[in-house]
Amino acid sequence: MSARVTGLTVRHRKKTALDAVDLAFAAGVHGLLGPNGAGKTSLIRVLATVAPPAGGQVELLGHDVGDASGHRNRATVRRRLGYLPQEFGYYPGFTVREFVGYVAWLKEMDGAVTPTAVERAVERVGLADRIDAKVKTLSGGMIRRVGIAQAIVNEPDLLLLDEPTAGLDPEQRVEFRALLRELGRTATVIVSTHLVEDVAAACTDVTLIEDGRVAYRGTTAELVGLGGEAVEPGGPDANPIERGYTAALRAHRSAVAAR
Repeated sequence: MSARVTGLTVRHRKKTALDAVDLAFAAGVHGLLGPNGAGKTSLIRVLATVAPPAGGQVELLGHDVGDASGHRNRATVRRRLGYLPQEFGYYPGFTVREFVGYVAWLKEMDGAVTPTAVERAVERVGLADRIDAKVKTLSGGMIRRVGIAQAIVNEPDLLLLDEPTAGLDPEQRVEFRALLRELGRTATVIVSTHLVEDVAAACTDVTLIEDGRVAYRGTTAELVGLGGEAVEPGGPDANPIERGYTAALRAHRSAVAAR
């Protein structure tokens, strides 16, 4: 497994964001769904090694990174990891080439291969014609694509994306889903999103989190199957994966209430 958490607990002050979560992820594209505040971002941040857990074990790419003694392991993992947070920091005065190259330097990539890697990453997100434009001159959607480029510049073995399609137009989202499927052939890609259609189009399986607990885990097809038939074809419940998402949440809430 590329990523495994056991008994993972995360707290923000007095609030428990994740409560003894057990999850494992292998190669492929994995979707994280859940309401706002469910704990998705907390999980992504722990997997990205930017936030420490309050308890439990975290193993990434064969290394234990969850405890205080795991500093060297975290440094090793970060070289093989790609991460796009919901809001990523960037230098507006840098060009796209300079910024993605800077991130490659932070990941300690070989300087001999970095220029080619930068150009490839930028091309894969559809910004080859803007590679020498300053980031501050780009639209919000383009800046998001720069964020994706910096996350994949090192061809990561573990790629973590938090709301990656925010600000992308429909055509760009279709292209991005195709990129995800390509990356998932060899890497472990975990996508946190509130857009269930992105999960349906690109992900092999889905984890639904609510109130810091795993509410559902299964394939995308299995989640669709939970929704049953639409009450009104073409109506507000016509999307099959949205019906499955709603059904899984209801079943989880009923199970919690019955305890």
